[in-house]
Amino acid sequence: MPRRRPHVAGSAAQGELAAALAELRQQMGLPDGFPDAVLAEAEGATSAAPPPDADRRDVGFVTIDPAGSRDLDQALHLTRRPAGYTVDYAIADVPGFVRPGGAVDAEARVRGQTLYAADGRVPLHPPVLSEDRASLLPGVDRSAFVWSFDLDEAGAVFATRLERALVRSREQLDYTEAQRRVDSGSADGSLALLREIGELRTEQERARGGASLNVPDEQIVRTPDGGYALERRHLLPVEDWNAQLSLMTGMAAAELMIAARVGILRTMPKPSDEDVAAFRRQAEALGHPWPESIGYGEYLRGLSRDEPASLAILQAAGGLFRGAGYEAMDGTVPADPVQSALAAPYAHVTAPLRRLVDRWGLVVCAAVTAGREVPGWARESLAQLPSLMGTSTQRAAQLDAASIARVEAAVLADRVGDRFEATVLQLRNGSAVIQLADPAVTATCPAPETARAGAPLTVVLERADIRTGTVQFRAAG
Repeated sequence: MPRRRPHVAGSAAQGELAAALAELRQQMGLPDGFPDAVLAEAEGATSAAPPPDADRRDVGFVTIDPAGSRDLDQALHLTRRPAGYTVDYAIADVPGFVRPGGAVDAEARVRGQTLYAADGRVPLHPPVLSEDRASLLPGVDRSAFVWSFDLDEAGAVFATRLERALVRSREQLDYTEAQRRVDSGSADGSLALLREIGELRTEQERARGGASLNVPDEQIVRTPDGGYALERRHLLPVEDWNAQLSLMTGMAAAELMIAARVGILRTMPKPSDEDVAAFRRQAEALGHPWPESIGYGEYLRGLSRDEPASLAILQAAGGLFRGAGYEAMDGTVPADPVQSALAAPYAHVTAPLRRLVDRWGLVVCAAVTAGREVPGWARESLAQLPSLMGTSTQRAAQLDAASIARVEAAVLADRVGDRFEATVLQLRNGSAVIQLADPAVTATCPAPETARAGAPLTVVLERADIRTGTVQFRAAG
């Protein structure tokens, strides 16, 4: 799906927007750089300790990430077997570089995860680690946790192995180039099998009742002159296929930890029967009834990502699955360990450079598969992780929403008084949640009596305040 033309904030608004984004950083107390002690300790970690025993440098790993990335968490290698496939999935060995109880560890626990501000990232770890020594960059030897999966012809996992090993990535691809090679037929090696395995894993997701919304969203991009713009984009198919490998790994990790009754899971409760019934009524009212004969995920996958009524349904669907969090376990498995949107138990283990909790998941799984005791530092601090990750996740969501709101206001700043075509996504408390057709800004306005979810609505922009990220609309007369 091609990207739409970015919407660039006017030159008069760019300066005010830069100031507003800087002020947002101050308001949220985002760190600027790292303390000297953290940098010094990171500089001293020149190699993973202890060095891995296994050597997998003969395996032709490749990485697939957003363009320009240097914090490369995962590398993949895919091969065909006589009756299925083998997937080798290498994850950056962050535990080998971060000393438990040290300065880097303490700072990472405060940060929780890498934050993505419009005017630059706030990394979880110092760049010397996250973008250099621990990153799975091409052409250099790296320590990694290598997950190996044997899949049958339908893409179901029937054997899992995990070892800490030395690896060497052969090539760093970005999503656009990887997609180009697949589409042109020039993909070879692992990339040639990624679509095949990714689609089989999607079918596995469908069979178990899982759902991947993959709704197109509005993202902040930088312009060549250093300004800011909004761009609506759909995920490329290669991003979905790649994500399926990460999900497969997270589900395998959860199974290992549940069997050992120790670790930390990513959980999400099932929606209530009342919420599901209300969603069914709304989908029917919007002209797309949810048949009893198909699962929730299959129903959502069949909806257009651009048709107005479908957008309203997808908005409502996102509200069905709430309450995602983390649950630590040590001796007792949670009563409901399932991540309901995935319809399977799940754990975060594939992004340790950018997310704190993954370091614990990797260490626990490595100990369990090797028949060793879980390291004391990891076991003793498991109970702290849900709170640490909950705080950082809330901070990340707040930063993302506030940043987008300010860029949206800047893009619209010189269009006060203009009319826009919009779709009503939801009605609540006398207000309509609307999405403009172009740019795809989501906002609210007083709901006219005739408004209904899924229907078009012409609105007029009354105000766009860049500093606060506030936009106000009214229904056109």
